[in-house]
Amino acid sequence: MFMKLLNKKILKESLTLLAIITLFLCSCNKENESIKISSIEIHNIIDKVTEVMIHDIFSPPVASRIYVYPNIAAYEIIAKKNNQYKSLTNQLTNLKEIPNPEEEETVNYELSALIAHMELSKQLIFSEDRVEQYRDSLYNIWEAKNAKEFSVSKNYGLKVAEHIVKWMDEDNYKQTRTMPKFTINSDNPSRWQPTPPAYMAGIEPHWSKIRPFIIDSSNQFKPIPPPPFSMEKGSDFYKELQEVYNISNEITSKGDTSEEVAIAQFWDCNPYVSVTRGHLMFATKKITPGAHWIGIVKIASTKTNANFAKTIYAYTKTSIAIADAFISCWDEKYRSNLIRPETLINEHIDENWVPVLQTPPFPEYTSGHSVVSGAASTVLTNIFGSDFAFDDTTEVPYGLPVRSFTSFNQAAQEAAISRMYGGIHYRAAVDIGLKQGINLGEFVVANLKMTNDIGLNAKQ
Repeated sequence: MFMKLLNKKILKESLTLLAIITLFLCSCNKENESIKISSIEIHNIIDKVTEVMIHDIFSPPVASRIYVYPNIAAYEIIAKKNNQYKSLTNQLTNLKEIPNPEEEETVNYELSALIAHMELSKQLIFSEDRVEQYRDSLYNIWEAKNAKEFSVSKNYGLKVAEHIVKWMDEDNYKQTRTMPKFTINSDNPSRWQPTPPAYMAGIEPHWSKIRPFIIDSSNQFKPIPPPPFSMEKGSDFYKELQEVYNISNEITSKGDTSEEVAIAQFWDCNPYVSVTRGHLMFATKKITPGAHWIGIVKIASTKTNANFAKTIYAYTKTSIAIADAFISCWDEKYRSNLIRPETLINEHIDENWVPVLQTPPFPEYTSGHSVVSGAASTVLTNIFGSDFAFDDTTEVPYGLPVRSFTSFNQAAQEAAISRMYGGIHYRAAVDIGLKQGINLGEFVVANLKMTNDIGLNAKQ
């Protein structure tokens, strides 16, 4: 009887010991399990940054800068390991090669790319704590999964982020923060004047001084001038002014549910719309034009099940085109310094006229939406194909319905004409601006060599 109980005790202790050993081995195996990164993570991080940017209210040109640098940092890390992609070193202005990792065999390049992206994004926005909270939640998950791999990858990601920050700090952005505000020339009737309801000063008048990424200079794609200013009724300029007024009246007669109003509102993308109620003035916040096209990158990448590397590639190439498009467009805006339709219509045609959209606070020519949409759509066509149909859900979080497009080019054309429907641009700014953006986008496609396999540039 004693021996039987002893044997049971030994067996029980043995089973307990075996369970402990098994748990330990499983724990070790889990510790050695590589951290898996998918495209979802980069989409989520960019969505979080967009959310913070809306909260912080960045102008469209500044927003383009916030997107492009983190994407470049992430892409350069991927290109360091993935031989399908080429480094942007010596392709983008003054960009030098990123450092190599100290522990090359241990680093998880995709994880490092995400970490570099978050670190740069955090430095470029105001509400850093919002990005930090999101980042720390991810850090806890990754560290629990594989502490060694996380530590090595984190160190490398931060090292690359520091490298890109040094390059970024030389782009003249900080210098433009100390340059004088835009001076209003009220003696010249053709020059831009602040518009209601906030009568804000012209934003980013020195953006053309920002260092370009791939284009040679801010005026490389300088468009032809707008029609000469003239309030003579037979002049080309006056005809364009009258066209804006006529289109507005036609749209208004159809009511707020017209297709033109829907198009104008869908592509509004004004990050700061002033609303006045009685003595109160407040803002409604939205995404910028660049953010809308970044959202379309997400839609296209998701629809094609693009892997992590191709997703980063698509974000990076598109954001470079968008950033240079803003530099190119703003160069022309403050050169031509053209007055907005709202000012002239109120003064010369109808003092009670109000455009469908709120006029943004900067000169009219060329249309920023048109230039940016032309550039972004051209690059996306190069990546995903000319017949890429998609449902644009980008504006759903802001209370607007889905719009469907048969191609990126069709979406760009609608984005451009939306500015006329909105009553904030003349036709020349829309048509010539779209061409300006397409030309810039074609230059990006022709001169930015990001892939070693030509098949990556089309459908994959």
